[in-house]
Amino acid sequence: MELKGKKINFLGDSITEGFIASDPSKCYVSLLKERCGLAEARNYGLAGTRIARQSEMHDTPRDRDFIMRADEMDRDADVVVVFGGTNDFGNGQASLGTINDRTEYTFYGALHCLILKLIEDFSDSEIVFLTPLHRHNDYSMYGCWKPEGVEQRPLCDYVRAIKEVCEYYSVPVLDLFSQGGLHGNVWSWCNKYMPDGVHPNDKGFEILAGRIKGFLETL
Repeated sequence: MELKGKKINFLGDSITEGFIASDPSKCYVSLLKERCGLAEARNYGLAGTRIARQSEMHDTPRDRDFIMRADEMDRDADVVVVFGGTNDFGNGQASLGTINDRTEYTFYGALHCLILKLIEDFSDSEIVFLTPLHRHNDYSMYGCWKPEGVEQRPLCDYVRAIKEVCEYYSVPVLDLFSQGGLHGNVWSWCNKYMPDGVHPNDKGFEILAGRIKGFLETL
């Protein structure tokens, strides 16, 4: 895909929003706009948000899930990039579910609902997903703030769910879990690129932008 002049919507969480970047211009979304000559790089990242809907909703930004916020995106995008899942692992009441789910209240089901919504609302756009990056506790069976009684699964299961559901709809996926070049549980990389074990810093965003640019150009 020739990226110059394209309009891209980026739907995501705090990583897309640019948390811990020293300046908004250092976020991967801004870097891609500059490097690729994009006409628009619209940042719909919101910290703490999840793909799945929560059974207990509160009047807080973090409960505005990806499906809700997809309605707010400009419809003239050439490409829609969805980058989420790490908060579904890390916190909230939604379970992982199964590939057969079609409800917003499990992760698998919410993926189905989100993709179908994007296909309908952005029928002329290329839709792509990015899997979560490795993080400091990603192979633990326990997310950071999962309430008691909620099913616990490692982050790799959420990565697998994204790949399975995207394959079902023939939606391209960039597997940053296996090919991102960033890992919050490898001390030397964490110290240099992901100081809190979850969010890339300026140097980490440089790597992330390069991976995404290369992937989009193959489409």
